[in-house]
Amino acid sequence: MPQLRKDPVLGRWVIIATERGKRPTDFATEPEEKKGGFCPFDEGNEDKTPPEVMAYRDPGTAPDTPGWKVRVVPNKFPALSIEGDLDRAGEGMYDKMNGVGAHEVVIETPEHDRQFADLPADHVALVIKAIQQRMLDLQGDSRFRYIQVFRNNGSAAGASLQHPHSQLIALPILPKRLTEELAGSKKYYGYKERCVFCDIIAQEEWTKTRIVCENDAFFTLAPFAARFPFETWILPRAHHSSFEAMDAKMRTQLAEVLKETLMRINSALSSPPYNFIVHTAPSGETDLKYYHWHIEIMPKLTKVAGFEWGSGFYINPVPPEEAAGYLREVEVPKEEIKA
Repeated sequence: MPQLRKDPVLGRWVIIATERGKRPTDFATEPEEKKGGFCPFDEGNEDKTPPEVMAYRDPGTAPDTPGWKVRVVPNKFPALSIEGDLDRAGEGMYDKMNGVGAHEVVIETPEHDRQFADLPADHVALVIKAIQQRMLDLQGDSRFRYIQVFRNNGSAAGASLQHPHSQLIALPILPKRLTEELAGSKKYYGYKERCVFCDIIAQEEWTKTRIVCENDAFFTLAPFAARFPFETWILPRAHHSSFEAMDAKMRTQLAEVLKETLMRINSALSSPPYNFIVHTAPSGETDLKYYHWHIEIMPKLTKVAGFEWGSGFYINPVPPEEAAGYLREVEVPKEEIKA
């Protein structure tokens, strides 16, 4: 019989359609067709992107030339404009403001055909460091209240270029999803005087049925009320509310568990398209006792249709316990995970 499950943070209900019970092999995804030709993110094409705002480079190499390991540039087609004032205004009952923000691309490697999961763990840690550095810099602008970090992998997940990259968008307002998470977390903390995410971690460590992989500082789980098949979350074991506050040791351990998680997803599901999104505290709020930063990874295996849009319910045909079990069973070469 199907189950209704309630998300303990947002209070959102999902339907776990157990009678549909699908295995990884039931999700046939078309292999991403390799596109040849010109790519502005390839090494040697640095003059085809806006000037870099930062890069990790070989010694002696100049900005906007070859010799980089990770490179960050403004998005050539930004969702928001870096220049201008907010100019908040009303139009009758409606509110509006100028679309002020920042939109940057983190080009994760010079290698065009390299999968993110196949990068060495120490290089993944370098990408994480670049994202942290850009977040901290953008937070210095008083117009920005939140830095959204995300990665679209594959055209079905919204990627317009195959070259490995992630993105940051600095926003002048808090996203609705974040405000819902903050409100739910604060309500739980007010009732129990504990962080809801810390309680999720304790619960999952006790049951162990939904844990995918782990190390000393992080673990990956299939959330109890997963919206999508094989949805996974990565959470730090210790309470931290801000992604950008990680030190070098934590960054290395995150790189290892992130790489292992993506390797397991790629192996179990034949390298599906996916999105991953960093959920972190608002800019400047680095020590929230009730909020816990985390990463959500969502393979694109099913489509959201009329019922989901109309009701707000998601239908997930793979129980999270089974998804975690499938991912745990995947053999991954441990020597490739260590930084």
